[in-house]
Amino acid sequence: MEAVIPLVIQAISGLAGGGIAGKLVKGAAMAALPKLVAGALGGIGGGAALAPMIAGLLGGGGGLDLGTILGSVVGGGIGGGALTAIAGMVLGAKK
Repeated sequence: MEAVIPLVIQAISGLAGGGIAGKLVKGAAMAALPKLVAGALGGIGGGAALAPMIAGLLGGGGGLDLGTILGSVVGGGIGGGALTAIAGMVLGAKK
């Protein structure tokens, strides 16, 4: 169960980051579902890559401490926003 909770946090953070990026990037002419999927996938990917580094900087010791949770939130938000922005620009350029 402890392995699933960070993934859920990263996916939700990715959804939020993707929603923000979809609003900010004018070329992201995508429907809601692709934005949600890109945000969730980017959140999980970004969270997996960035969360350990961020948690290490904040002194996270693993498990579900504050550093690990914040690392998952920040990494998921950045990853979700980045993937949504990239997907939006690519799909927007095809139109």
